[in-house]
Amino acid sequence: MARTCFYLLAGYLSGSVLYAHIWGRLLCGRDVTAGTRDGNPGTANAFMEGGFWCGMLTLLCDLTKGFLPVWLFLRQADSADIALAFVLAAPVIGHILPLFHHFHGGKGIATSFGCLLGLYPAIACALILAGCFIAFSTILVISPHYYRTLAAYLAAAAITLLTVKILAVRLGMLLVSGAVSVKLLTCDEKNEHFKVKLL
Repeated sequence: MARTCFYLLAGYLSGSVLYAHIWGRLLCGRDVTAGTRDGNPGTANAFMEGGFWCGMLTLLCDLTKGFLPVWLFLRQADSADIALAFVLAAPVIGHILPLFHHFHGGKGIATSFGCLLGLYPAIACALILAGCFIAFSTILVISPHYYRTLAAYLAAAAITLLTVKILAVRLGMLLVSGAVSVKLLTCDEKNEHFKVKLL
């Protein structure tokens, strides 16, 4: 129980560090989210407003802050441990509701990929989520990006439920997808018309 609480807290606090703010100030001397349409402290705005290195370092750090708590937890616990589900979701929730930023954070997309990659060598969930993003970007094209992201997470959660056998991983994917979806549904970004086209 103490081990689980430690990794839950560590994961949440790790997620609460918003690297777009840190690298933006270090490399650009300013808040790269200020003046953006969505104000999201994530990888996309770090790239667009801060340039290549700001974006790349933000991406790597956001992936790592999700990866490490999950990967380290699995070095001491079995993937069948139901606590894994909550450890998977903790960094994503930390990114969305960061303690260090008055609970105003980002969407948790890069962090959620990091968490799912933390299941290595079992990276099926990360591949499912990536596949959904690719499918909704190239085959059944959903736009704008807001709706594409929402559809990708909902589809990935459904596919995971149908294909992954480990209960803790299925529940973790549901929690991750649920957290990101709630964040999307409660943000102000959805101001463009929903569009779907084939290929």
